[in-house]
Amino acid sequence: MTPGHHPARSRRAAERKGDVRERAILDTCEALLADKGYDAMTVGDIAQGAGITRGALYFYFGSKQEVVTALVARTVEHLWERSRATAEADEPRQAIAAAMQRTVELWNEHGLVMRTAIDLSLTVPEIGELWNHTADLFIAAITAVLERAGVQAGTAPDQAPAMARALCWMIERTFYHASQESRDKLRDASATCAHIWLTSAGLTTRGVPPQPQ
Repeated sequence: MTPGHHPARSRRAAERKGDVRERAILDTCEALLADKGYDAMTVGDIAQGAGITRGALYFYFGSKQEVVTALVARTVEHLWERSRATAEADEPRQAIAAAMQRTVELWNEHGLVMRTAIDLSLTVPEIGELWNHTADLFIAAITAVLERAGVQAGTAPDQAPAMARALCWMIERTFYHASQESRDKLRDASATCAHIWLTSAGLTTRGVPPQPQ
């Protein structure tokens, strides 16, 4: 070993460099989704935007599909965090308001990635698995809120888990369409979904729920 050479430190430096480069690849991919769309963008486009060669990109990802899958994974991690926070909140009204606000924030920030994930979930198994897992976590969070509000647990169609599943997919599709229009439409969609969720939970409200800013 040469004097002053520390393998562990060198590995950490390499890992940090790798993390920065991988983040650049994913950020470029997200930008290209907006500029060109999934079908039109190429591995060469991603590499050029990230400031690396195609060969360097292949060190991290084997295909365009793998890059997009990693981008979806990075994005849904934020949704998982929001789902856990919703499940842990004590008061059902506050939990619903917080969940919808966090969901609006995520769709405002990464709506294109979310729509791409939905579009590809039926044809790319890895993305479908990520998206279904995300839905399951959100369904569990909604179920917990409904049960705390007094909705009965069980397997019947009118009990909390089944209602939560329907609410989850309603929210997904509603936000999918609203995000293609404007931030105002997303805010309105959030208010509508919150109202339906509150109504399903048997929580009376006066007027439309507060809209996230």
